[in-house]
Amino acid sequence: MRICVLGAGKMGTWLTDALCLQHEVAVFDPNRERLRYVFNTQRLTSFEEISAFAPELLINCVTLQYTIQSFKDVLPYIPENCILSDIASVKTGFFDYYKSTGRRFVSTHPMFGPTFANLKDLSAHHAIIITESDHLGKAFFKDFFGSLGLNIHQYSFEEHDETIAYSLSIPFSSTLVFAACMKKQDAPGTTFKKHMDIAKGLLSEDDYLLTEILFNPYTAGQVEKIRKELKDLLDLIKLHDTEGLQQFINRVRKNVEG
Repeated sequence: MRICVLGAGKMGTWLTDALCLQHEVAVFDPNRERLRYVFNTQRLTSFEEISAFAPELLINCVTLQYTIQSFKDVLPYIPENCILSDIASVKTGFFDYYKSTGRRFVSTHPMFGPTFANLKDLSAHHAIIITESDHLGKAFFKDFFGSLGLNIHQYSFEEHDETIAYSLSIPFSSTLVFAACMKKQDAPGTTFKKHMDIAKGLLSEDDYLLTEILFNPYTAGQVEKIRKELKDLLDLIKLHDTEGLQQFINRVRKNVEG
């Protein structure tokens, strides 16, 4: 299959590397510097070059705020039968846009960042394929993600954003708050060091990726839950309420069992 990847950022570059051995792949980025370390792949810097390449699948890997505009910019230069694809972390508005184009599409979300993940072993990581997507597009990504050992899930556009707000927004927000309170520790405990490792891993990811996750329309509700639980915990601490704190701990323990 001829595949064109839009954007030579971390995910775009990783995708070209992962796909180029079995497919004819090109990567487009108007910034030539970002294409310097791309290999085994055609490097494109103009829409006319995309037109000449005539992709059968177009994977949009630009940052969320520019994804739809990038589709609009490139649409006149790709064949009618080219399947549109995105890997955006938040899907709000995408279904309506895809329907407006009248083209086939497949929307996915690899739920890991190439900076933090062990790309040699992705068996502990997950990927989502949106159910409203084109059948051929879904089949392609099922095979691709499956070949990488990823755990594959299927959700609708709305279910995706609700799930991401819970599974990513809560740990992202909690970790950022933890890191915001940090100061150098001469004798850090084991739990502290584990939390710090998580924080360092999260903060090594691309800022735009973190922003996309936190700007999910469902994130605010999840962060409100964090704030409520922190307030309840703070009240128990201030009151030295041993019985209440035990009840709190037991309730939390049940949440993480099994």
